[in-house]
Amino acid sequence: MDLHSEILLEEYDGLLPVLERMYTFVTELLEHTLDNNGIEVTSVRARIKTRQSLAGKLALKGSKYTAVTDITDLLGARIITYYTDDVDRIAAIAEQLFDIDWDNSVDKRRLHDLDSFGYNSLHYICRLPESLIKDADCPQLNTIRFELQLRSTVQHAWAAINHDIGYKTGVEIPREYLRQMNRLAGMLELADAEFSRIRMAITDYRRRVQKLVSSGRLDDLQLDGDTFSNYLLTEPFDALNKRIAAINQAEIQEVPMDAYLGVFKEFDCHTLGDVSRVFEQCEEDAYALARYQLGNTDIDIISSAVGVQNICIVHILRQGGGKIGLTRLFNAINGNNAQNELLAEMTYKQALNLPFMK
Repeated sequence: MDLHSEILLEEYDGLLPVLERMYTFVTELLEHTLDNNGIEVTSVRARIKTRQSLAGKLALKGSKYTAVTDITDLLGARIITYYTDDVDRIAAIAEQLFDIDWDNSVDKRRLHDLDSFGYNSLHYICRLPESLIKDADCPQLNTIRFELQLRSTVQHAWAAINHDIGYKTGVEIPREYLRQMNRLAGMLELADAEFSRIRMAITDYRRRVQKLVSSGRLDDLQLDGDTFSNYLLTEPFDALNKRIAAINQAEIQEVPMDAYLGVFKEFDCHTLGDVSRVFEQCEEDAYALARYQLGNTDIDIISSAVGVQNICIVHILRQGGGKIGLTRLFNAINGNNAQNELLAEMTYKQALNLPFMK
């Protein structure tokens, strides 16, 4: 290594405390900003270029740099997203946060010819503006540039595999294998785009579901996890729960009701309209059952699932499911255990005293 490169290494040594401070600030800022914007990512990582790595770089092209701060990746940060469209979303945020050195930044996604594929990533060369951090005793915080890489998980996987196959061996890859790699890159690029497209389609579907549920068009909605969750958000069993709670002036404790999706499917409900009709047909008898169960007790806390549970109990008994049907219900909502058969026996005996069973 020549004298000039040795001088640059000494400059690097003097900048290490600043780089470490930037490392902490940039990492925490990125994590906090992504969280505030509700963007989930695979990872947020940063690294300070090691002295050994820098020495290797300077040995190859040290004459290219006048000062060590001419090197734009002394600090490097990388955000790996789940979806490719989130790369552009985060890029827009980064442009608002940092001062971007556009002359040295590069969007490798746009460098390919129409018929070629390969490494895709967005590389921003950034500075920290004084609006983010300022220290009169450490002006380098605002002058040292750092690299921010943005890529999707699929893009990152391709980059890692391509590096491993293409560079680690140190052997030039034959053309036939390069062609195979190029085909694979095209497939991965298509997969990346499809993941984003499917996510957008599902988001649009969920918006339509919410609109149809809120408008009461329940027969237009097939019964599935999304539609049932949105149906529960309208609190369809709330009025019944409050009537039941009033029996003993009890407090209602919120519990998950997702397990009832499978129960209603067992009832041969195909749409939310079918679920709503089961509710309408069984509501009064479900309330009568609760009044019989609670009337002579001092229970002052009830589950928010008591209404839907009693709806299901009444429906099963009306359909002739008896104790076996009740046992299946309790297994579905409580998990399989021996106590469910005893609970079914007790519930069946209680229901025998009500008019709908006579």
